[in-house]
Amino acid sequence: MTWKVLTYFGDSMLLLPTAVIIALIMPWKSDNRRAVWYWLLAFGLAGLIVSVSKILFMAFGIGSARYNFTGFSGHSAMSATLWPVMLWLLSGRLPPVWRRITLVIGYLIPLMVGVSRLAIHAHSVSEVIAGLILGYTLSSLFLLSQRRSQLKGFNLPQIGAALLVPLLIMGHGRIATTQSFLEHLSMNLAGLEKPWTRSDLLKLRQPTSHAVGAPQSDTAPL
Repeated sequence: MTWKVLTYFGDSMLLLPTAVIIALIMPWKSDNRRAVWYWLLAFGLAGLIVSVSKILFMAFGIGSARYNFTGFSGHSAMSATLWPVMLWLLSGRLPPVWRRITLVIGYLIPLMVGVSRLAIHAHSVSEVIAGLILGYTLSSLFLLSQRRSQLKGFNLPQIGAALLVPLLIMGHGRIATTQSFLEHLSMNLAGLEKPWTRSDLLKLRQPTSHAVGAPQSDTAPL
């Protein structure tokens, strides 16, 4: 499995439809009527925090040159929010040992996504760690809120139906344009011709760098 395949497990093109599927399945498989609202809150909060952090940097240069931090890794944060919950839900009424194994897999997938973001040089270590902490915190809080919930089991056709859309999306391989949208939004908010980039941030550590001003270099992937 290549790094690009692993990183796709954190792409919004895959995660957003999967999050909707979880929301649709939750009332059907859980006896906790509030579970779906807790889930939407957790996933929505992860997306909001990631987006705000990136906008603050790309629009206003708010980041950390010391820690090479330009905002939370969205792939890491969103996958760490989603996959533990997805695997918890699908494990249904499996025997306890298999439920624990399934949940561990749910926590390992985002970790591999984070490693893949480092391998393809899309993020710094601080951004990946921050994203994982954010996502794991939200998914764990959700799962703790559901510790007394009773789940109905899935049969194989139901599992296949739940995974059909995610598998089709992965087969298609299209990536989300979220980053491009946030870049344009940031430029409009700050009145910039170009968004702040990582190279602009790192220049602030150099003695000859300009303290404040609009970024000059081309956009780099965040």
